[in-house]
Amino acid sequence: MTCRVAAVDCGTNSLRLLVADVDPGRAELTDVIRRMEIVRLGQGVDQTGWLAPEALARTMVVLRDYADVIVGSGAQAVRMVATSATRDADNAAEFVRMVKEVLGVAPEILTGDEEAVLSFTGAATELAAGPDRGPFLVADIGGGSTEFVLGWPRGDDPPRTPPDPGGAVRLPRPPGPPSAISVDIGCVRMTERRLHGDPPADQEVAAAVADIDAALDVVAAAMPVREARTLIGLAGSVTTVAAIAMGLPAYDAARIHHARVSAADVHAVSRSLLAQTRAERAAIGVMHPGRVDVIGGGALILDRLMQRFGFGEVLVSEHDILDGMAWSLAGARS
Repeated sequence: MTCRVAAVDCGTNSLRLLVADVDPGRAELTDVIRRMEIVRLGQGVDQTGWLAPEALARTMVVLRDYADVIVGSGAQAVRMVATSATRDADNAAEFVRMVKEVLGVAPEILTGDEEAVLSFTGAATELAAGPDRGPFLVADIGGGSTEFVLGWPRGDDPPRTPPDPGGAVRLPRPPGPPSAISVDIGCVRMTERRLHGDPPADQEVAAAVADIDAALDVVAAAMPVREARTLIGLAGSVTTVAAIAMGLPAYDAARIHHARVSAADVHAVSRSLLAQTRAERAAIGVMHPGRVDVIGGGALILDRLMQRFGFGEVLVSEHDILDGMAWSLAGARS
């Protein structure tokens, strides 16, 4: 049975809304409304440990608009989550209070692992019956953190060579949830911490690379990343890099969703963005104005992880934690 649900994701850089009709029995999720605004809630959190008053004010203005949209849509269930910036902030309780007043429900401040599993569900569920090989590594490059999840999509099973030539045999899916880890590298955090020049100086880029590589060491120690057969990249940094690599004149989510971008193209786009001035990046047709100053950091994270873990291409997904939240809401009601 189809139900209409609403999901709100508040990250370090953006505030996003999805209203969707979900049919768990048929594994179908249909967008009704999908929106994104750059509010930069995580402005300065890496340095101060606090959510800035002006950042809270920007976020609440957009959230009030989202609340009106949700009521008008007739959504039967609502879920809001907050991620990296709110986890890091000492005044997170103030944010929770303000959200509850505006939206009517309190935001869930997710751990990095919880965020990662929801992102995996959103990106991988629709790929379960497709041609791409598992296990999948989902990399969700956010503003303050990047989540990595390694596992099999729901409904998919790892193949095994049959004992005789009689045909394919499938074993049961591995027990337990996917492996997940969150590390503190993101497009906003890297920009505020390291990439200050216009364009960044070589030594600034080198310092950012060192931070990213250290975080990837932690990921490699936590999970067998090289067992993954398909890399799925999520969030605005990845989709923007893909749009540039594809030569799109304007952002086109339908064309970007499930596009494949080679490691060589990711590397070329990353190098180009880091060599450009802010004005040059702003002139790129696919660039969201709120992403102009941080896209170099996000592109560098994607480039480094593909090089480090040996991925020849990334499968780009427009579906992520919002879709994972929608699936969770529909599952709870079914």
